[in-house]
Amino acid sequence: MKESITSVLREQRVIEPPKDFSLSAHISSFEEYEKLCRAAQDDPEGYWSKIAAELDWFEPWQKVLEWNYPYAKWFLGGRLNASYNCLDRHLTGWRKNKAAIIWEGEPGESRTLTYQQLHREVCRFANGLKRLGVSSGDRVAIYMPMVPELVIAVLACARIGAVHTVIFGGFAAHAIRDRINDAKAKVVVTADGGYRRGQEIQLKPNVDEALTNCPSVQSVVVFRRTGNQFITMHHGRDCWWHDLLSETDANCPAESLDSEHPLFILYTSGTTGKPKGVLHTTGGYLVGTTITSKWVFDLKDTDTFWCTADIGWITGHSYVVYGPLSNAATVVMYEGAPNWPQPDRFWQIVDKYSVSILYTAPTAIRAFMKWGDEWPSRHSLSSLRLLGTVGEPINPEAWMWYYNVIGKQRCPIVDTWWQTETGAIMLSPLPGATPTVPGSATKPLPGIVPDIVDKQGNSLPDNTGGYLVIRKPWPSMLRTLYGDDERYERQYWNEIPGVYFTGDGARRDERGYYWIMGRVDDVINVAGHRLSTMEIESALVSHPAVAEAAVVDRPDSITGQAIVAFVTLAAGFQPSSELQQDLKDHVCKEIGALARPQEIRFTEALPKTRSGKIMRRLLRDVARGEESLGDTSTLEDISVLARLRDEQE
Repeated sequence: MKESITSVLREQRVIEPPKDFSLSAHISSFEEYEKLCRAAQDDPEGYWSKIAAELDWFEPWQKVLEWNYPYAKWFLGGRLNASYNCLDRHLTGWRKNKAAIIWEGEPGESRTLTYQQLHREVCRFANGLKRLGVSSGDRVAIYMPMVPELVIAVLACARIGAVHTVIFGGFAAHAIRDRINDAKAKVVVTADGGYRRGQEIQLKPNVDEALTNCPSVQSVVVFRRTGNQFITMHHGRDCWWHDLLSETDANCPAESLDSEHPLFILYTSGTTGKPKGVLHTTGGYLVGTTITSKWVFDLKDTDTFWCTADIGWITGHSYVVYGPLSNAATVVMYEGAPNWPQPDRFWQIVDKYSVSILYTAPTAIRAFMKWGDEWPSRHSLSSLRLLGTVGEPINPEAWMWYYNVIGKQRCPIVDTWWQTETGAIMLSPLPGATPTVPGSATKPLPGIVPDIVDKQGNSLPDNTGGYLVIRKPWPSMLRTLYGDDERYERQYWNEIPGVYFTGDGARRDERGYYWIMGRVDDVINVAGHRLSTMEIESALVSHPAVAEAAVVDRPDSITGQAIVAFVTLAAGFQPSSELQQDLKDHVCKEIGALARPQEIRFTEALPKTRSGKIMRRLLRDVARGEESLGDTSTLEDISVLARLRDEQE
């Protein structure tokens, strides 16, 4: 079997940073970017020391890095607190009255919390956790909708040294149970429910079901969001958020914590099998999220920043909570779906709150394309000055739509690559410095040392598809998998010895730009050619009839694997056998005959999680005519899968 991955995507369009943007940017030229890269290469410890000094430390570090492959410790001896850096240090001047969080619920209500108000609520809840017996090192599970109290609970844990594990609000009871038991959580923080697509989503009943077999849990705190009258409160275990805080003091000094003190555990595995708890610690993680928020988004005091991710995922941890708040940003939070009650809800929010920076997923962008230009065109969007993408590689045509329709050709786009495990952004343009190419994450950030290698770890030439690895440790890297060092070593360090293996395929072009080709697991082997599904999907999306595409494989007696494409059409196009043929020919023209789909299936929607990820394993089961045995509890709309199976029959 060929070790390399055949890379077929080529893109010639280059978009320079707008001159007026560069003039006021934190990193204002490519020369300045290269100077930072040289400094990080020549003296990495000096470079990271200078970056870390932007935070407030209670005690300085004695040593920058202790690296015992594959285990890292950063800023040894230093003491700080993440909650203090996100709140207290902003209270001495005018920023105390600055909006920290602007929140909008799906039904339409809104709240604003200044830094001073957020600090007060975090202190009160931190004292509430102490009343429940929570102390430094204890684990607290948080299962909540996207409400300000979720941020309050996260920062309250960080304030007293408790380790939070946020569980995405779309998970079912057994997934909650597995994560609570793996972390041995002492307290669960939840809500009666939340809102999604006009419906009340019940959360507390899922917690009750999960806790039938969670012996470590002593207390449950319930925030009243929906006012559901049928919630069961278990005497001696459960308490309402407002009751817990009714007589709670608003004075709670932040604990002085070691730089390597655990900050949070976040589970990345699916809901079957043993959860994979990525462990991040305080100092290095906060250094990474703070500097990347500042540089990648060119974050300024005048910005209103909206990362649309749920806090249940790493993007929400790093770029809704810790990164922006440590920079004293104003953060927008929205509870519900992007198309409720109509497909312009996001654009309403952008105009209503004068959002200047929007950070969202390619899946959402392709959905906006499908719904049509008419929806964003109803709104000014004039407050936007920067756009970002996160979560998966973005198709070049989706990139261009985002640039033209949403950014009006004046907003730089930062296409970011990173992972739960990396903690912070690793590859990204710097908007005032880096010329962008649609579909490319461009260059590594200063201090990050990636490479494209074969299975033996040998560097590959430019424009050769291979495995994306990171050669040197970085501050925000995961420290281990919670309670499972052996799995940590096997998963990330043993497959390609000597380097961190990301699990992604990628190539680097002749100008040093990186092109992420998706998970290695999503590579299709057609007659000995290992093709990236993302690149075939990009070819399909470049056709004017296609809004979104997902490509999977099925067995083939001649080629080994055959390509099956599930296609959602853009507004105004109808399924037909002629269009199927046209799309197959289009892929051949864009890529070559080897990437020609054997079958194209039209569908009104693709199966996605509530976080917007396409569940390709379910599509693979459909393409192969197999029953889906894996968990489907995170699907946004289970009926999508049922319709796909009905269409197949």
